[in-house]
Amino acid sequence: MVETQTTQTPPAVAAGAPILTINNIEVVYDEVILVLRGVSLSVPQGQIVALLGPNGAGKSTTLKAISGLLRTEDGEVTRGNVTFMGEEIANMAPEQIVRRGIFQVMEGRRIVEDMTVIENLRLGAYTRRDGEVRRDLDRVFDFFPRLRERTGLAGYLSGGEQQMLAISRALMARPKMILLDEPSMGLSPLLVKEVFGIIRQLNRELGITILLVEQNARMALQAASYGYIMESGKIVLDGTQADLVDNEDVREFYLGGGGEERRSFKNLKSYKRRKRWL
Repeated sequence: MVETQTTQTPPAVAAGAPILTINNIEVVYDEVILVLRGVSLSVPQGQIVALLGPNGAGKSTTLKAISGLLRTEDGEVTRGNVTFMGEEIANMAPEQIVRRGIFQVMEGRRIVEDMTVIENLRLGAYTRRDGEVRRDLDRVFDFFPRLRERTGLAGYLSGGEQQMLAISRALMARPKMILLDEPSMGLSPLLVKEVFGIIRQLNRELGITILLVEQNARMALQAASYGYIMESGKIVLDGTQADLVDNEDVREFYLGGGGEERRSFKNLKSYKRRKRWL
């Protein structure tokens, strides 16, 4: 069933109140593989929140549960709620979720390499009907002036420029919230610093709420005001930026503050049990 353009506008969210709430969700792939096991988190409006954890913890699956992209991989939310601006969106079609104001920037950027930069940017605005795409292109180029000079195919852009294009394409949808999956992947330290600076600028100047999945925990916690740590499909720890940076376990396992033996354990809980035995 195709959604009409007369859908009711979700209610406004007060500044600082949760714009997104995930309550005890379970996600199953192929009807049998349980990946998320009772995940709950919330993202305040206008904030950057980090979702951290090792590979395979369920971070990207959590983002796809929000954006509706689970269905492209035979996955679904089988339990719990995903609420955006007071509306239940779990298992809603991705294009409907984009219209409500959420845009996911996928891991690996996923730009269309045989299309130009402008054509990629216009793809981001495909759900819009307001006729103001030209003005938003100018706004994007103000944030990413390097892209204005790139008139050829997107496949010829550098890795950093492709990441900038992927974020710019999200901006073209005029999102209230952006889900960023591993924005530092494959980038040099200098480009990582530049990209994270732009992320903070977008949040600060445009007020866009950001849920950030990132392996580079140090950079993520410099940008975020709050963070969650996932392992084995569950949230095992959460707290403010300051709380997580000061947490001994977080420093040892995610910020490189411990010895090799400590960092070799697969999760925080197993290390804590082992530590009690020593």
